[in-house]
Amino acid sequence: MSAKNIVKDFYELDLAKKSDALSYFHCDCKIYWNSSKGQTVHTIKEIKVLLDEISKNYHSYSSKITHLLEDNGVVTIRYTTYVTSIERPEKEDALAHFMTIWELKDNKLYKGYQLSQPADNDNFKMISF
Repeated sequence: MSAKNIVKDFYELDLAKKSDALSYFHCDCKIYWNSSKGQTVHTIKEIKVLLDEISKNYHSYSSKITHLLEDNGVVTIRYTTYVTSIERPEKEDALAHFMTIWELKDNKLYKGYQLSQPADNDNFKMISF
């Protein structure tokens, strides 16, 4: 399977319901994440905690991919995450917009360089130039 397909498969999961999501990550994985809260680095241990928190706090947690590019095995993905909370499973809200560059190793997500910003929860409109 190509690196692009591995990344696509992961981001098509509903992380609130998919118990094997951690299997997509290499045991030495690191995500370098720049967000509105600053920069953080997550290892497999922190990724597991994040995935556990998602399944506890959300009824659904999915991504809508807008861009997916591969160049020499490095994959860039742009997407928006949408969630339904446990308290309001009938209402889906945009949570955040992301852009992530992934390096893979042994067909697993190995190094991620991620940027995010909170979504405005207004109907997300595609930007056209």
